[in-house]
Amino acid sequence: MNSPQTSARTGTVYLIGSGPGELDLLTLRAARLLGEADAVVYDHLIADGVLELVRADSQRIYVGKETSNHTVPQEELNLLLVRLAREGKKVVRLKGGDPFIFGRGGEEIETLFEFGIPFEVVPGVTAAAGCAAYAGIPLTHRDHAQAVVFVTGHLRDGTVNLDWPALARLNQTVVFYMGVGGIDEICRQMINHGLPANHPAAVVQNGTTIRQRVLTADLASLPGKVKAAGVTSPALIIVGSVVSLQQKLQWFKPETTSSNQSNRQ
Repeated sequence: MNSPQTSARTGTVYLIGSGPGELDLLTLRAARLLGEADAVVYDHLIADGVLELVRADSQRIYVGKETSNHTVPQEELNLLLVRLAREGKKVVRLKGGDPFIFGRGGEEIETLFEFGIPFEVVPGVTAAAGCAAYAGIPLTHRDHAQAVVFVTGHLRDGTVNLDWPALARLNQTVVFYMGVGGIDEICRQMINHGLPANHPAAVVQNGTTIRQRVLTADLASLPGKVKAAGVTSPALIIVGSVVSLQQKLQWFKPETTSSNQSNRQ
């Protein structure tokens, strides 16, 4: 744990990833710290039911970020964590997935370091790993992909300006986070830079939860299929021949899970 010089009253900030959506994928350390926290600063995309692990008297602050709707600007959020810690509180900064994979975790702890606030990072199951596993799509496979790339489909300026020649390669899997809004451009650029139009691709919406939906197609037809199905965020785009294994390897049946949960209530 980072421990710069601070006053005796300064609290600690725990940057925690809650995983891709299924509560059981939360780490044991994360669950314990949530139960001990004096304040929890949480995002829009956190695991279902995770706030039930928080103490009843703990301060809860929502700072969710949705497309074009940021409840609290990032700079204000960073300073909020500093203020809460300076009040002597044990602070949990709760994020979906993993805080260091497109979660702005690095930006937040840079600010904590600058202000001399102790912090600790608790990793979470990132959306690519969790959603692909629950969809039955192995991200790597000796016969299909010897590399996997995680990339954001939504850059700071709103464009989808990526290193397309590096992404549009065979024998690798590319996972686009936050890319559903730009799926037309993503699929078009992947084809324009060398992948065949019939290259397998998929979208996983609400992965690992009982609301999970998986759409498989190819680069040419996936955008139309996504629009016809009304798929919206949160969703991941997976491009690679590993997608061709999905029909054979799918094991998670959301409708069965939902039915079993209802029967237990």
